[in-house]
Parts: sequence; C-alpha cells; structure tokens
Amino acid sequence: MPTDAFDLKSLIRPVTDFPKPGVIFRDITPLFQSPRGLRHVADQFIERYVEADFSHVGALDARGFLIGSIIAHQLNKPLILFRKQGKLPADVLAEGYQTEYGEAFLEVHADSLCEGDAVLIMDDLIATGGTLLAAAKLIRRMGAAVFEAAAIIDLPELGGSQKLQAAGVQTFCLTEFSLSEY
Repeated sequence: MPTDAFDLKSLIRPVTDFPKPGVIFRDITPLFQSPRGLRHVADQFIERYVEADFSHVGALDARGFLIGSIIAHQLNKPLILFRKQGKLPADVLAEGYQTEYGEAFLEVHADSLCEGDAVLIMDDLIATGGTLLAAAKLIRRMGAAVFEAAAIIDLPELGGSQKLQAAGVQTFCLTEFSLSEY
C-alpha cells in the first residue's frame, strides 16, 4: 500500500446497515467532493501506471467509471466500459457473477478488444471480486489479457483479491478496511 501523510481513509465515509443490516458500506462520495482527495487518488494511480505496458483501461459500472475515466484520460488510453446487463446498445458479450442477492450479469461491447490488447481493470473497491472476475473473463474471451485489477479500496476479509490472484489477476489497491473498521 502506498504510504504518505495524506489520510485517504478520512475521505471514505462508513455507512452502517447499507444496503442491508450488518453491512458497512464504504461511500467514496466525500473523496470525489474533495479536489485534493481526488487529485491524490488519481496521482497515485497515474504514478503506478504511467510507464506500464497495457493498451486499455476497463472501468466497471458504476463507481469504477469515475476513477477509470480519469486514469484513461490522463494516460491517453482507450476506455472500455463494463456495464450491468441491458445498458449497452450494440452487440455484447455477457458474463454471470454472484452477488449477495443472487446472480447478475456484466456486459461489454463485443468489439471492444482484440488479441494483443492488455487491460487495466478499475473499480472503486474489491469486495468478493465477482464483478472484477467477470470482467477478466470477458477480456479473456475477446482474446485480450488482463494487466491488473486496481481499486481505491480493498476489503481483504471478503476474499476478492485472493480470488482474483488465484485466477491469475494481479491486484493493487490504495487502501484497505477490515469489516469492523469505522
């Protein structure tokens, strides 16, 4: 984890019992309301990836779009959107994944990537890893490679980073929270 004097965790608001009782939701809204905070996050990712060898940034619906678009713009890389089912207008590939409520589907335009492409996948956090694993499978189905999965927050107790690494996807997060941490 990067370390410096900036307190990133102070800009991530814990919301208890959302979206259901017993869950502590990590709200990044205050981070995006802080120009200094957003600049800090963007700079950390840009510093890590400015000389890295990948061709595209993949952003996950919906909060991953926020940071992914900034990083794609700053690094002059094409942005690939991974959307919830039914949101993309052209031919899509779909991949199912498990949520706490059942099965959901992630989609991407079928012509987004090709063999030889390498994708940095970005989201706001890594929890169980389901959406990032679905994105990785879609990338590989198009013949491309996953460069790395990056997020602002890791919730290591939920095992997502470990699942991604077991699937051959390296991960990078700026900070982490334990499940009980306020």
